[in-house]
Amino acid sequence: MNIDLKVALVGNPNTGKSTLFNVLTGLNQKIGNFPGVTIDKKTGICDLPDGRHAQIIDLPGTYSLYPKSRDESIVFSVLADRSNPLRPDLVVVILDASNLKRNLLLYTQVADLKIPVIVALNMMDLAKKSDIIIDVDAFARKLGVPVVPISARKIEGIDKLKQAITFANKFALQEDTIDVEALAPQLIAQIGREIEVENPYFALQLAHQHETLTFLTPAQSNRIEELEHEFSFHSQKAQASETIARYSFINDLLYDTVTKKETAQDQTISNKIDKILTHKTFGFIIFFAILLFIFQSIFAWSAYPMQLIADFFVWLQGTLHRLLPSGPLTSLVVDGVLGGLSGVMVFIPQIAILFGFISILEDTGYMSRVTFMMDRIMRKVGLNGKSVVPLIGGFACAVPSIMSTRNIENWKDRMITIMVTPLVTCSARLPVYTLLIALVVPDRNVWWIFNMKGLALTGMYLFSLVSAVTVAFVMKFILKARERGYFIMELPVYRMPRWKNVGHSMYDRAKAFVLQAGKVIIAVSVILWVLASYGPGDRFQRIEDKYKQPRYTQHLNAVDLNHVIASEKLENSYAGALGHAIEPVIRPLGFDWKIGIALITSFAAREVFVGTMATIYSVDGDAEKIESVQQKMHTAKNQDGTPVFTAAVAFSLMMFYAFAMQCASTVAVVYRETKSWRWPTIQFAYMTVLAYAASFIAYHLLR
Repeated sequence: MNIDLKVALVGNPNTGKSTLFNVLTGLNQKIGNFPGVTIDKKTGICDLPDGRHAQIIDLPGTYSLYPKSRDESIVFSVLADRSNPLRPDLVVVILDASNLKRNLLLYTQVADLKIPVIVALNMMDLAKKSDIIIDVDAFARKLGVPVVPISARKIEGIDKLKQAITFANKFALQEDTIDVEALAPQLIAQIGREIEVENPYFALQLAHQHETLTFLTPAQSNRIEELEHEFSFHSQKAQASETIARYSFINDLLYDTVTKKETAQDQTISNKIDKILTHKTFGFIIFFAILLFIFQSIFAWSAYPMQLIADFFVWLQGTLHRLLPSGPLTSLVVDGVLGGLSGVMVFIPQIAILFGFISILEDTGYMSRVTFMMDRIMRKVGLNGKSVVPLIGGFACAVPSIMSTRNIENWKDRMITIMVTPLVTCSARLPVYTLLIALVVPDRNVWWIFNMKGLALTGMYLFSLVSAVTVAFVMKFILKARERGYFIMELPVYRMPRWKNVGHSMYDRAKAFVLQAGKVIIAVSVILWVLASYGPGDRFQRIEDKYKQPRYTQHLNAVDLNHVIASEKLENSYAGALGHAIEPVIRPLGFDWKIGIALITSFAAREVFVGTMATIYSVDGDAEKIESVQQKMHTAKNQDGTPVFTAAVAFSLMMFYAFAMQCASTVAVVYRETKSWRWPTIQFAYMTVLAYAASFIAYHLLR
């Protein structure tokens, strides 16, 4: 597909930029990295009314062209570097129509770079509700650029915006918003001559940012530094003067084009709600109540669909065993692959419900309030407020959460956040927790409302947050740094969730879980089936010969005899040898050799534990009696006849999985983000020690 036009979307955080990107590009999106850096970029294709195709580039949200994070530094680099393959032909600046004064600072900076600009006045519906009246025509005349009123959430005005993009090259370049050259006339002129820069504001930005701009040669950067000393240029003072000049322009613009009806109490609904939801006491109580409701719902609402999926796999395995000829291939497919998959697929409803709730919390604006409230706690343990975003994101997955720490400028805060984020309970732990909780926690209500299983799951999630914060508190005394962090955040207004987006989120996350976990499960299940179905030397033949003796054939019926043979073969298989090798180490935790196998295989991904148990008990069980993994584990017995999965063993396992770094993807992303094997090695070591200690304590307290 030929790209006829490159269009960059630029705007402050929470202006609806990402929503507009999704509306313009639909499903024609790609995610990659900006050239030379590990910061995610999103690009997509938009079909224009005249048949041409525009590449839409979603640049990171920023309040100014003066960057305060690595993400924000990308914006100026893409807009200014003529050699950058993503440099746009046109910039669409998205402004929140209900908060123009703050948004217009970035617009004036982008406009002064003299790249063609279109203004998208987003959230016009909210502006109207707030009694803000904007004279769009006068606004456009004052700026000298096309201004298109839209509502991205309601998909209003999008066709007009596409029309404006189509004719963008027909518009004259916008006028200067301020007299840039007056800020540092001699320096700007000299940089323009020596670095061959025609645009005065571009030259001024080079003076401010030359040390971090990769498209400048070292010689050019050094020369700019010399010129700054020569002309006594002070960057902070120049920025302050520029900001004052820009707000003078903005105030005049808004005075002429925007009117707002004064009310007796000029207080928005969002502010009134925030007085309750972000209250220093009630805010936390409400947050914990919401968490409790979510985890109660995960158990209550998922029970029926989970049972349907479990029954389907039981029926499918039984049917295939009856239809297919007995042999290694049938056993591999039915007991290995299907047995492993069934243990994980049954948790799709719970994963979908969890992500549905997370999407609702994000869409309504409540997740930002949680971040704001938790900032108070974060500062007491030595973390930056921005650390809350990765920690909350860790409920979904540690991998993107660790990548999001790039927004944390302070090295110490960022490293501590990376080191503790995997402690937060992610979606991969959910199948393990719900399986074990269902085995040992009674299914009854407390105070007529709260289900004990839901309370147990809520407790595991809260325990993970407390653990992460506690470890962060310890690490603040271990890691040394002189930098000080800061936290700037804007709370978006409350909105009704977009149910279509919630549905898409549930579908996408469940699909990603199935595809990502499914591939690992199949691979591990096949390997595990081979290891469990074959043994070294002639061990299996000796077992067959042993149980042909009359003392066994005369005292055991065929079903019991087959079960005894299968159990002894599993214990003498390669998998059994592996489990027995580590059993002395894990026996103090209450784990037998079968659980040991699952601990090893689940390093690839925690949810593999469930599939491994399903495969092991399928190989160990009776092919004529197909049961779900939960039933198999519930009836599992030790050699002395006692249940394998007692409350002590189950909670010991949950403590182990709460702390252990059993996720190869997380190890890989920590290495990528820190550029060293030192940090993932330290992380793996301390988490393993914590996992063993917590598991040991839990087992011996509850046994």
